[in-house]
Amino acid sequence: MAGNNSSEIRVAGTGRVLVASVDNAPLPTTFSSTPGTDWGAAWTDLGYTSTDGVTFSKKDKLDPVETWQSISPARFVYADRDLTLKFSMLQFNEDTLPFFLGGKKSDFRNDDVANPGVYEFDVPDGPTFDERALGLEFTDGTNVTYRFVIPRGQVTATDDVKLARKAAAMLGVTFTALSPGEGKALATFVMKDAAYATA
Repeated sequence: MAGNNSSEIRVAGTGRVLVASVDNAPLPTTFSSTPGTDWGAAWTDLGYTSTDGVTFSKKDKLDPVETWQSISPARFVYADRDLTLKFSMLQFNEDTLPFFLGGKKSDFRNDDVANPGVYEFDVPDGPTFDERALGLEFTDGTNVTYRFVIPRGQVTATDDVKLARKAAAMLGVTFTALSPGEGKALATFVMKDAAYATA
């Protein structure tokens, strides 16, 4: 509905970030009384994130077509689209550390029988292609839930990890969407929100 309507203002009161394998990332279209099960077993919750939440960014690059006859562009040509999610994970475990550094859960080793409970994880010597599906969910009260799914993407930037006495260490990442193929959506919103009832 056009015009001023305060009920359509959205505040992401709480939310979460999930990851899945690119070839097994079902779109969560069910909204039940137990949201934790709506995503299904294919998705892994990355746990606590910083109070900054998630920064959603969509940037399009348009190149102007200049002409001799005019000082203004005659038209624009789409050159690039960047769709990114930026967030900082607070938990260190077998899911978050490989997501930050590149790698997978099976890269952890604890084969030293003399030192049980000691684990090793090798940081790759160079960049690795670690494509994932990424899901974002946030709620605004009890009646509004938004979900956003990128079916194919990769961590393209990481923040510095600060180790200090008075602050929790954070694993900050920027996740960039990759084209999932011709005719497929770069990302999809799934909303439980009465504001779209007239759509």
